[in-house]
Amino acid sequence: MVHSNEMRVLVVEDEKRLAENVARSLRENTSCAVDVAYDGEEGLFMAESSPYDLIVLDLMLPKLPGLDLLRRLRKNGHKIPVLILTAKDEKDSVVTLLNAGADDYLAKPFDLGELLARSKALIRRGKGEHSPLIVIEDLELDSVGRRVRRAGAPVVLTPMEYRVLEYLAHRPGAVVSKSELLEHLYDYNWEKFSNVIEVYISGLRRKIDENSQIKLIRTFRGQGYSLQGREIAESRKGAK
Repeated sequence: MVHSNEMRVLVVEDEKRLAENVARSLRENTSCAVDVAYDGEEGLFMAESSPYDLIVLDLMLPKLPGLDLLRRLRKNGHKIPVLILTAKDEKDSVVTLLNAGADDYLAKPFDLGELLARSKALIRRGKGEHSPLIVIEDLELDSVGRRVRRAGAPVVLTPMEYRVLEYLAHRPGAVVSKSELLEHLYDYNWEKFSNVIEVYISGLRRKIDENSQIKLIRTFRGQGYSLQGREIAESRKGAK
C-alpha cells in the first residue's frame, strides 16, 4: 500500500523488459513509488483511478494507443505531467504530441539517465509553487490556475507552450536564449532538442500574437526570445 503523501509514477509500456527497467530505475533513483501497466486500457484505468505525479507513456500500446490515452486524460481534465516514449522523432509527430497535451517526450532508444532527469524535472514542476497573476499589455497569465488570456479571451496552450510563456513572462523584456529555455524545461542542455523550442515559440506566436496588433513575442537573432510590451520594444532595435 502506497502512503498517501508518497509521490507516485505510472509507467505504461507493453515491452515488459523496458517497462521493468524504467520502473526499477525510477524506484532506485527517486523517492517515488512506481506502478506499471502493460496496455493502454489498463493504463487509462489506473491513471483515472489513482493520483499520480507523473505518467511515463509509450505510444505503441495494445488495446488503446498512447496518443488516445493521453487525449482522453486531457479531455477529462487530468493535468498529470506526461512524458511520452516514442520511436518517432519527426517534427510532425512532435507537434502532434505537444498539441495533444504531452509535457515532454523521449525518442527511443533513450538513455535512462536522461529519462530520470526529465522525470524529476516534470515531477518537481508539478509540485512547485505558483506565482500570482502576470500582466503584460493585454496578456494575462494566471500561474495558479495555469490560464492565459489575451484581450480578455482565453488562450489554450499545450503544457510545454505554457511553461515557455510563463518562463518568459517572469522575465519581461529580458532576452532568453534557447539553451536557457532548454535547461528550464528539461534540466539538461540537450542541443538535439533545440529545434523543439522553435516549435513552442511558433505555437505561442500563432495563439497569442497572430490576431493582435501588438506583438509581444520577439525573436533576437543569435540571442534568443523575449516577451515584451510596447514600451520595452520601442527601446530595442534588431528584433524581429
